[in-house]
Amino acid sequence: MSYDAEARRTPIPQRLGSPAIVVGLDGSDTSWDALAWAAGEALRTGGHLVAVYVMPFSDPTAALGVPYDYAAAQDNQQQLAAEIEAEAVRRARETGVQLSFVGEFGDATGTLSEVARAVDARLVVVGRSAKRRHRLTGSLGHRLTCRKDAPVVVVVP
Repeated sequence: MSYDAEARRTPIPQRLGSPAIVVGLDGSDTSWDALAWAAGEALRTGGHLVAVYVMPFSDPTAALGVPYDYAAAQDNQQQLAAEIEAEAVRRARETGVQLSFVGEFGDATGTLSEVARAVDARLVVVGRSAKRRHRLTGSLGHRLTCRKDAPVVVVVP
């Protein structure tokens, strides 16, 4: 995976001692549904949640020649990551589940797979994509199942 190690927002926790469930968050309704489902599974299995927010390196409009301020975009992404982390912590606290948060720049599939391997995840949970283009290009859930790092659950609301 090609990313700047300095851009990593939070360190990936190492093996946690209890079963780890990695859940992908992006702030969408379906990702919060995935967090809720994963929290229930963590409660049932005595597990620990590792919420992962993956920040893109660039904006798709940059490829179209639109002026793009990378520093401002990184700051905005990190601010959004902090908001998502605060909400994830709040929701985990409400359910009584232990949660670690990882925010990184990179590719969602590669980053979720890397985190799953690092924490020896028993399960990776993501929400169903609501984007039409994923019918043609493939969804995150589908790409993760091809990696076989851990069983994958795609939560459909």
